[in-house]
Order: sequence, then structure tokens, then C-alpha cells
Amino acid sequence: MNTPTVADVAESWLATNFDDLVEWRRHLHRHPELGRQEFETTQYVAERLAGAGLNPKVLPGGTGLTCDIGPEHRPRIALRADMDALPMAERTGAVYSSVVPNVAHACGHDGHTAILLGTGLALAAAPELPVGVRLLFQAAEELMPGGAIDAIAAGVLNGVSRIFALHCDPRLAVGRVATTPGPITSAADSIEITLHSPGGHTSRPHLTGDLVYGLGTLITGLPGVLSRRVDPRHSTVMVWGAVKSGVAANAIPQTGTLAGTVRTASRETWLELEDLVAETVSGLLAPLGIEHTLQYRRGVPPVVNEEVSTRILTHSIEALGPDTLADTRQSGGGEDFSWYLEEIPGAMARLGVWSGAGPQLDLHQPNFDLDERALAVGVRVMANLVDHSAAF
Repeated sequence: MNTPTVADVAESWLATNFDDLVEWRRHLHRHPELGRQEFETTQYVAERLAGAGLNPKVLPGGTGLTCDIGPEHRPRIALRADMDALPMAERTGAVYSSVVPNVAHACGHDGHTAILLGTGLALAAAPELPVGVRLLFQAAEELMPGGAIDAIAAGVLNGVSRIFALHCDPRLAVGRVATTPGPITSAADSIEITLHSPGGHTSRPHLTGDLVYGLGTLITGLPGVLSRRVDPRHSTVMVWGAVKSGVAANAIPQTGTLAGTVRTASRETWLELEDLVAETVSGLLAPLGIEHTLQYRRGVPPVVNEEVSTRILTHSIEALGPDTLADTRQSGGGEDFSWYLEEIPGAMARLGVWSGAGPQLDLHQPNFDLDERALAVGVRVMANLVDHSAAF
């Protein structure tokens, strides 16, 4: 009698436990927690893994956890899910809406966590696994430069040969999953610039430093200069999100701030951007007699899917049927999964969560929600990864 594949076991598990999978996701959605505050989420997952006879280990600080399954004497892959929510109010109107004021799972991390939890319980039901598996539930993905750095420092990659992840994509219909070799996300950094001037009367700007004019110079000048200093093929984009200064129409203020993000598809460009931004800001403000301070916060490098890992992931997607694999392009968004790929090979895929009807709501919108049929698709892909990784 042939030993059932991990995919067979997962299919059987889903047939019995899909309603539980949905309820886990809804519980997590109702009770979101911000980055490095995911204490209840961590315990919720750990209790269910322990209840299946597994041995979860909470990471230092009490948020995030790992759980090893399968043989110790074979290569081990890691499957990662992020757990944190966003600091924003929910507007879905769902019966399982967030009960935490101004905190919501508007990026689908509740779905990621439920999928990996379901995968872990399905793997626990398998008589034998062809490779070792480490479930990695990661905290603080939404906080720059990301909780992945903390997880790596805690040793979550020790003994791991490859790592894989899924991320919700509302541009793809349920049943479609997309991946591509090479860069699939972009590097993302944040900038805050504070300007300082003696201030003065708007009738005499020549006697002071016209701070608001300086803000305007940076607002248009910095993105413009970057577009001329960086190879346009690298898709480098500087966008401001906030500007604050002044209270009176006839008074030049003494301080003002700008905040924004700079993103690039090129890892090489990412390594050069901080110095280039600092040089450009100083050059633009120099003729105006305005002092400034620049806070440049390095975020994350691009997620660069390794070739062999992408092949494993592609096979795992194609095993669900001929129409499952979808095309995708590099996104301008950032993802701290990239830090793991700085250490070991791996790959990420985009999981379709759009119902196929109605608007395709974007991630980080207050009314974003996912079609829960995608949870089963995610478990199937993760289970297939365990089967297909054995061949490499």
C-alpha cells in the first residue's frame, strides 16, 4: 500500500476541518494586534499546534513562534506567515470585524496565519514527511525594517535550507496563484525632513529663509532629481505622504516637516539611495539659507525569488490544476520576507483572494477583505511545497 502524499493528507484534512480554518481566520481578524504586540495571536496559534501534539516554541519577546515537524535527518524547509495588523480602523462591515479600535487586518496577515496553522495541523496528521518542515509565524512585518530581522537573530533559519511564503493579492481571483523568478517586490525606505528657519513676515522673505518655499522646492525637486540620477529601468519612485508647516498666511514659519517613501526595484540602487538623497536635499536647500535635518530610515531590500526555489513553488502551484498558475510582475510594495532571502534561498507567491465579483480592493484599504475560499488554496500550495521540495 502506497504512503499517501502530503497533498493527499492535506486534502483529507481540509474536507473535515475547513470550517475550523475559516473560524481561526475570523477570530484573528476580530482580535488584531500591532507589530511586536502579537501576544494573544502567538498564544492562540501555539495552543492549537500543541493541541495537535506538536511542540511550538515562542520567540524571544513573546511574539512569533516556530514549530518543527518531520524528520530531523533530512533537509528542512521553512514556511513563513506574518501575524501583525495595521494601525487603522476597519470599514468592511463584516460580522467578524475588528473589535480593537483603530487596529485592523487590512493586509491579509490573518489569512496568512490561518493558512500556516492549517498547514501545520494537516502535516501533523501525515504518517511521514519527505522533508523536515519549520513553521515560522513572524511578528512585526509591517514595522520597518521588519520583524524578520528579529526572527533571524533568534535563529529561526538554523538548519533550514529553503524558505517559502504566500501573500494575499486582491488583484488575483480565488484559485489563482502567481510567482516569478527574480525580484517580486521592491525595496522601501522612509524619509522625514525637518526644515529650520528664523521665520519672519511674508512681506520680507529676503530677510529670512523662506521655509515654505524650501518645502515646495523639496516636494518637486527631490523626486525630479532622483529621476535624473537613477537608471529609469530600476523603477525608483519617491512619493511624499505628509507635509506640515505654518498657521498664518502672512507669517513665514520657523519649522516644517516632509515625510515620504522612496522605493526601488533594484537592490544595487537601494544600497546607494541614502547617500544620494542626503546629497540632493543639501544641494536643493543650500541657496535658500534654510537648515535641515534628515532622517533616512532604511526599510527592506527587494524580495528576490531564487531560481530553484521558484521552480519548486511553481510546480507546487501547477499541481493544483492547469489554470492555477498566474503571471505576475514586480510590485512597488515592500516585504520583509526579503531579509530571509539575504540568508538562504527561497521564494514567495501571490495568493488570489478576490471573489471574482465586485471591486478589487487594494491592500491597506479600510474595507479590504478576502474571499475565505483562498484559505484552502493556500493550505494546498503549502502542502505541495513539502512534497515537491523532496525532489530538490
